Amino acid sequence: MTDEQNLLGVFLRARRELVSPEQVGIPVQGMRRVRGLRREEVAMLAGISAEYYLRLEQGRDRKPSAQVLESIAKALLLDEETTAYLTSLIAGRRPRRPRAPREVVPPGVAKLVAAINMPAFVEGRYLDVLAVNPLATMLSPRLVVGTNRLRDLFLDPAEQALFPDWELATQSLIAGFREAVGTDIDDPRFIELVGELSLASARFRQLWARHDIKPRQSGRMRFDHPQLGSVVVNHEKLAIPGAEGMMLVMLHADPGSEDAEKIALLASATLPSVGIDGHTAHTARTREA
Repeated sequence: MTDEQNLLGVFLRARRELVSPEQVGIPVQGMRRVRGLRREEVAMLAGISAEYYLRLEQGRDRKPSAQVLESIAKALLLDEETTAYLTSLIAGRRPRRPRAPREVVPPGVAKLVAAINMPAFVEGRYLDVLAVNPLATMLSPRLVVGTNRLRDLFLDPAEQALFPDWELATQSLIAGFREAVGTDIDDPRFIELVGELSLASARFRQLWARHDIKPRQSGRMRFDHPQLGSVVVNHEKLAIPGAEGMMLVMLHADPGSEDAEKIALLASATLPSVGIDGHTAHTARTREA
């Protein structure tokens, strides 16, 4: 049985390697040959037999009870979101399907992104940039329609340089990507993207093997902008109703802060100006700002 067929086993092995004996109160004596917990230690903490837990990891038993899964989740110190993902793995894989249709941003959302006076963009299920306004592009030049946030953050040195907290940003991005995709991993777009990044980025391979799960959620983000210097913004991620997997992302600084003044400078550089002929023209004064 391949790892692709045994999603539950792959997940359990990955997660037990992340838990140290000290974290769960198991005394360590001498050298240990395995990372994290041994199978029998997980079984002991979960209150099940070591043989039964081995069958779960090997994929020989695919229908553990909800009580068993809850006990294993506690033994592996899983949070609520990761426990929900663990539970979803026993439902079995969906039938292989053709490539998903092209994601189309609802017209009203596209108009909102264009009109809003703060950096904003729409990302798809696989973190493709589907819509973006000029202010967002001036804050992060790789934020243009057709790019992919995973590719940019893991493979583009210029984009990486914008994020002084790059390691934290990549960890959060991968966890959100896993949560968005769930167990639906048969889409050719997913296979292509993960395969490309696994070959090209050691950091991606490391994080992908952890099986971290977190919803794509709001928080704070720090940029090291080449013209503005350090800029800290709040990023709000809002699910778009009727558009499965799409998120509206808006970046805004705290009112009255120095960061807000820097964002205002970018905004002034993207505002249309009226020429002597009465027509509007977009200015681009980022470097002057």
